[in-house]
Amino acid sequence: MSNEMINKPERVIVFLIDGLHWKAPSKLKMPVFNALIKEGTYINQSYMIAPHHPTVGEYGRIHTSSFPNPVLQEGTLFIRPGNNMLQDMFTGVSAFVTNTRAYLSVSKGFTINIHNPEMSDEQVVEQSIDLINRHDIKYFRIHLQTPGNEGRYLTYTTSDKPYYRNIWGEGSQYVSSIEKADMLLGRFLSALAEKGILDSTLLVVTSDQGQSEKGWHPIIEPDSGITPLLFKGPAVAANRALPYFEHTDISPTVAALMGIPAPNQDGGAGVFIKEVLDTENPENGRHPQYIKTINEQLNQYNALRARIMIAAEKDSYYSSLISYLENELLTPEPFYHQDRFFEWFKAGTTRHLIEVNGHILEKMKAAYGG
Repeated sequence: MSNEMINKPERVIVFLIDGLHWKAPSKLKMPVFNALIKEGTYINQSYMIAPHHPTVGEYGRIHTSSFPNPVLQEGTLFIRPGNNMLQDMFTGVSAFVTNTRAYLSVSKGFTINIHNPEMSDEQVVEQSIDLINRHDIKYFRIHLQTPGNEGRYLTYTTSDKPYYRNIWGEGSQYVSSIEKADMLLGRFLSALAEKGILDSTLLVVTSDQGQSEKGWHPIIEPDSGITPLLFKGPAVAANRALPYFEHTDISPTVAALMGIPAPNQDGGAGVFIKEVLDTENPENGRHPQYIKTINEQLNQYNALRARIMIAAEKDSYYSSLISYLENELLTPEPFYHQDRFFEWFKAGTTRHLIEVNGHILEKMKAAYGG
């Protein structure tokens, strides 16, 4: 289907609730979000690359946020300096409002940038409403940081608390911050309706990362890389559920719905998921599930490498084995793990990256005897 045939929205608003667990809509009081599920296309579990926050090396010099954020903005797993971001594809006013400075590196290209850690989530929404009333914003990214912060703080608490290593526990500030974020989403949508622009707006509600039930988003934790995702707006199917989505697909899908080019179209790029359209049969979609596979490979590699290193205390051969793998002496390509994130583009395609990683995992298992 060509972009000309799509009922194009006049603007897009991406509303991010930091650290939103995929179970939250069913476990917590989120009446606004749950009402939107019936009005739009919903994905209970959208996969993003496992969150990682390198502060050293090339990635740490360039990016201030974890992997999922540049991946979402660029729409590709092949993150390189010079890549376009979604905001670069829009003409007119664009805005990014959040209450942290963690996302400065993915804010380049926005016309209006407000990154104030002193603001509450409520102030972020009020500031966003003020901007909507004063400007004709074509692309708006709003990010409420408090829920993710509260999920992280829970990992510091003591064992005498009912929410110790349990984000759902009685008195959990994570729970209250998620429920408040839902209320603020409702306040924001009411403002759009009062201005008369809600029905012409493409709304995307999701998170940049998932949440462990024990708090925050540890690397070796499947829930860290899963979060709900919702699309609502012109041409978007109502009351539709899709079984799988990847965060690399968000920018290409938004771009297609808005009638603009995707920010990047390399071998690691996501695609336009046409099944969000009300004219498409959702049964036609067959996603290759690349990110789910890569996250599983990363977890296997990290765990297996740790076991090999422990074995090296008794047998130095295993220390050599790690060196062989790290220096590509046993295989023509390395395992594409988190610390090589800026080298992933060398794989050429996501499919080839998965094949290489799978081959090396088999070699590691065979050499280790596990």
